[in-house]
Amino acid sequence: MSREIFLQEDSLITSKTDLKGKIVYANDDFLKYAGYTMGEVLNKPHNIVRHEEMPKTVFKYLWDYMKEGKEIFAYVKNKTKDNNYYWVFANVTPSIDVNNNIIGYYSVRRMPNKSAISTIESLYSDLLRAEQQQGL
Repeated sequence: MSREIFLQEDSLITSKTDLKGKIVYANDDFLKYAGYTMGEVLNKPHNIVRHEEMPKTVFKYLWDYMKEGKEIFAYVKNKTKDNNYYWVFANVTPSIDVNNNIIGYYSVRRMPNKSAISTIESLYSDLLRAEQQQGL
């Protein structure tokens, strides 16, 4: 059975990806909480930490929004290398070049508001159930 890992209040999990979602940078907190080494995550899809209880619908919406160059905030349940999990409050912004083209994405994750997690868990559970019924 998996167990929840709790972020410390001063933790800032940071990562950068290319346009296809491959990790090009991860800070020490990312590696600490996810349980990976830098060599294990560099050039790997960021969904290496995606928990299976996260609805696909949420990520589709987030990616659609980010591709438009918009900043997003979301509660996300991540998976560790050893199949435990941790909740984060994520802020993702596009990285842009001098010509204003999106060249990747920059994400900072913090300790989430604990009282919001129970509401989010219920909502995500309903979304997962709907996805399974619809065959998504």
